[in-house]
Amino acid sequence: MDKKVTVIGAGNVGATAAQRLCEKELADVVLIDIIEGVPQGKALDLTQAASIEKHDAKITGANGYEASKDSDIVIITAGIPRKPGMSRDDLISTNAKIVKNVVENVVKYSPNSILIIVSNPLDAMCHVAFDASGFPKNRVIGMAGVLDSARFRAFIAMELNVSIENTHAFVLGGHGDTMVPLPRYSTVAGIPITELMSKETIEAMVKRTANGGAEIVGLLKTGSAYYAPASAAVEMAESILKDKKKILPCAAYLKGEYGINDLFIGVPVKLGSNGIEEVIEIKLTNDENKALMKSADAVNELKSFLKTL
Repeated sequence: MDKKVTVIGAGNVGATAAQRLCEKELADVVLIDIIEGVPQGKALDLTQAASIEKHDAKITGANGYEASKDSDIVIITAGIPRKPGMSRDDLISTNAKIVKNVVENVVKYSPNSILIIVSNPLDAMCHVAFDASGFPKNRVIGMAGVLDSARFRAFIAMELNVSIENTHAFVLGGHGDTMVPLPRYSTVAGIPITELMSKETIEAMVKRTANGGAEIVGLLKTGSAYYAPASAAVEMAESILKDKKKILPCAAYLKGEYGINDLFIGVPVKLGSNGIEEVIEIKLTNDENKALMKSADAVNELKSFLKTL
């Protein structure tokens, strides 16, 4: 492969992202984790699967960052999940330290890379990565909107019993309870879902989308979602590696767009070889704009807390 992607964190999300990258033959992959043997073992397992899956991507496991040298993209999944009894502040404090350390090492070996942030709380971790890297805003991108939109699309297809390939959806805002699904911009074969189902059904679907991650945690009991988050990060990476210029909802650093300044929040962006090549500003109704501002306020609270650490 002529491209190289490093995935930091060999847990469920990171290992699945590495698998998807290899099987799509998007790049050679380096899987890094601090736990000795885990990235090496998973890399070896994936290497042995390559002959069956019929791909020639190389995957390397490592505990240090030297193997990540000259990566085109670095996907950061490192961090701890929120545990019972742990406050949101505890989670932010712990993961901010982890992400800061990761990014400082990434910058040392891959100063020209593009960062895709998956670690939670996602919007806050984007700010940590942005500050720690010193990279321009087009090269630090948060994975949230692609995942949230994928969940919305899945629920639309399930409700209407149609091919998921025909569904399109947009979810803006922060990655959490205040996310802003946009039914007006969500379609099936170009037909707005507002013409295909009742307002009550749409409202229930919007609520389910906002609670999509929590629903899976409730079912799994001892873990959280990883297949869809990994796929979302890889879709972003693919658009960058292939310069596809897909319009995808991602957490981007805004400088006045949507009336928001100096904040990472989910909006539609064009992803190409330079990372975020354009922020797409769509027209919002008053209610949609209020919801986006409420979401921005929630992200600002997280950002403010980071300054106290």
